[in-house]
Amino acid sequence: MAAVAALRGGLRGALVAQQQRAWSSGADQLGELGKGAGKGGAIREAGGAFGKKQAAKEERYFREKEREQLAALRKHHEEEIDHHKKEIERLQKEIERHKYKIKKLKDDD
Repeated sequence: MAAVAALRGGLRGALVAQQQRAWSSGADQLGELGKGAGKGGAIREAGGAFGKKQAAKEERYFREKEREQLAALRKHHEEEIDHHKKEIERLQKEIERHKYKIKKLKDDD
C-alpha cells in the first residue's frame, strides 16, 4: 500500500499513507480520555480504586510534564527575543556607521 502511494503521490503520498496507518492503529489502543493515556496495565484493567488512582497519577504526571515543556518553550522564546533585540541594536549601529561613512564621502567632495 505504501509503495502504491509512493508511486501515485511521491514521497508526500507515502508519508500521508503511513501517518494514516499509524493513527488508525493507535486509535484502538486509547482508553477513555481523562482516564489516563491508554488502556493501561493489569491494575487499570481491573478497575476499582487502584485503577482510578493510577489513572489520576498518570494524568498528574503528564500535566506536570506539559507544564515543564511549556516553561522551557517560554524560556526559549524569551531568549530568542533577547537575541533578536541585541541583533537589532548591532545592525542599527552598523547603519549609523555606514551613514557616517557616506556623509564623510560627501563632505570630501
